[in-house]
Amino acid sequence: MLKANTLLISGLATLCAPVLASDKINNYQSFTGYTGLINTPNANVVDVGNIDIGYNNMLDLRGKEYIDGHNFSFAAGLFDGFEVSGLIAAESMNDNLFLVNEKQLRDVSFNAKYQLPYIPKDWLTVAIGAKDIGGAANNYETYYAVASKELWDFRFSAGYAVSDRATGQMDGPFAGIEWQPFDWFALQAEHDADAFNAAVKVTVPKKWLYDIGELTFTSRFYSNTDYSEEDTSWGVNFKMPLFTKPEYEAIESAPEPVVSESDELAYFKLNANKDPVTIKDPNAHRYFESNKEMTRQAATLKHALVKDGFESVQVGFNNDKQIVVKFENSTFNRNDLDAIGLVLGRISQYVSSEGIEFNVFMSKQDIPQLSLKGNVDEYREFILSQKHPEVVVYQGAMPLPRALTWVGLMNTNSPYFKPRVTFSPALTNAYATELGVYDFSLALRADVDIPLWQGAGINLGGQVSVANSDDFDEDAAFRYYREESEFDRATLYQTFALPYGIYNQTQLGYYKERFDFYGIQNETTWLSPEGRHKVSANIGYFDYQDYDANRDYQTIAYQFNWVEHDVTFHAEVGKFWNEDSGIKVESRFWFGDSYLALYGEDTDARKIGFAFSIPLSPRKDMSVTRYGQVKGTEAWRHSIGTRIGESQNTLIFNQAYKPVNSVSIDRKYLNQGRLSKAYLYANFSRLRDVYLEYK
Repeated sequence: MLKANTLLISGLATLCAPVLASDKINNYQSFTGYTGLINTPNANVVDVGNIDIGYNNMLDLRGKEYIDGHNFSFAAGLFDGFEVSGLIAAESMNDNLFLVNEKQLRDVSFNAKYQLPYIPKDWLTVAIGAKDIGGAANNYETYYAVASKELWDFRFSAGYAVSDRATGQMDGPFAGIEWQPFDWFALQAEHDADAFNAAVKVTVPKKWLYDIGELTFTSRFYSNTDYSEEDTSWGVNFKMPLFTKPEYEAIESAPEPVVSESDELAYFKLNANKDPVTIKDPNAHRYFESNKEMTRQAATLKHALVKDGFESVQVGFNNDKQIVVKFENSTFNRNDLDAIGLVLGRISQYVSSEGIEFNVFMSKQDIPQLSLKGNVDEYREFILSQKHPEVVVYQGAMPLPRALTWVGLMNTNSPYFKPRVTFSPALTNAYATELGVYDFSLALRADVDIPLWQGAGINLGGQVSVANSDDFDEDAAFRYYREESEFDRATLYQTFALPYGIYNQTQLGYYKERFDFYGIQNETTWLSPEGRHKVSANIGYFDYQDYDANRDYQTIAYQFNWVEHDVTFHAEVGKFWNEDSGIKVESRFWFGDSYLALYGEDTDARKIGFAFSIPLSPRKDMSVTRYGQVKGTEAWRHSIGTRIGESQNTLIFNQAYKPVNSVSIDRKYLNQGRLSKAYLYANFSRLRDVYLEYK
């Protein structure tokens, strides 16, 4: 009856729909966790930066039969042509498998698919993939190759797979056909090397969901497999762009454009002549008598930068047609490049005299970060017509021009003794264990940073428990890993910028890591002149407050910035907090200020996993007032992993772990390890984009 109803509804929907063919055949998630049809893959992948979260009730029970159960899937596009996905398969949601009489399935598996390059897309698309990679209990281990070809409203796929399933699914040749006559409707039919299956998919348009994403309902209404009592099953998927790669307009380097008296140029000239700021230095006019116009422009620029929320603002100029701007960024906390872009845009907006050279110095608590030098007229052309200007970038500070006259107070809007409060969630969880499909402990965390003097400050931290599942209760199995309500950080930090791109930071004070400690941490980081290579040495020593014992860690870390493709590679080796020694590696695929990551660890156990990091704050935070600042974290990370190469997937918490502080060299001074000359050049058009948004 269900099968007949599905066919009837599908037929009526098709007949009653507007006669509007689909422009592009959609990519759907299969019931088995990868992009495809029902049980089989096609050669397509999840779009870059997109995720697909799904649920279906067709449980493949250890490759032996199909029953009514629970499948939770997650897929993401890491880069062009490559997707990773995960699948949680479970017979029950909350049964304690230690107490039930029969052995139940609760499994986590990871999958990957790669679309082969260099094959013209108008010929066909070819992909290779693997399912249940390297897990402890490989219930679904499968390897396959597949080719797909689109013709009109159809997509044809065929391939060959190898697996050890008793059902024969994906163990031999397979094929499938997809027909999508409308954007919101598709029919699929396949042979999965064991049985014929057919399904219908109906998608709720993105515009009906406030352009957040697409919701797809699936009904498998036919299957002739001999390994299931039911030949129908259903599923639902939600697809959305979790991260959007910024699409900036192309930058032209030649030919040189002819710039007319456009509206935007008029906007520059209008704003360059408004709201002059009174010079507070009573002797200023004695020096500026011959150059009142430059004085007024510099004063107006300084007023605008302070109004934008920048700290430690200094503006000066000399008779060699050089203007100098020093500032600290505390509002564009997601990415320091946005601060640089707005400052350069303000200079081109308010400094209208011809032939002026700008010198911009960005720092944090008087620790130099980046310096830039260029021509104001050329940069204004970049804003107006996208002609790439010549800008010289220095890591750290560059030589200061001579004979400068500073406008107004030397240091306007000091950053010191103003607390900055950052809120973020603290989440510990467990997936697909013997106790349940998902267990969690959630707390709301607050970290307070109070700058004191150059490179120094006080860091305070604590959290309040918000909610947790039963297995994280105080008397339950995961009680030692629950997020407690507690005050867990009180440290004093001091940072130094040393020659040759070296930074050093020491923190000492109180730490709560399940037990109370007094400890000291030191991080020394070297950044190459171009910023592509970063090497860090981390050491820590901690004394128990209540016991005659101590803990320590020592690690060396390396990072390579592949800025042309927004990818960073990380490796860290040494002795970690829980006395486990070994190595961990990670590849991060950046999308603006967020990333998706693949990681691997080999210390006490071998482990692979998937992680993402997202900002929980707007692009521009509130300005720091005399009372401080309240903001969300610029980078919140969540991960899921599984052990590999072993017969059992025993849980392991905090492997390859070091105590983390909200203040670190990477987070506070190096823009999550990305602030460099190479990164700025690779993302130069972002400077124009931020100015046009906030001008």
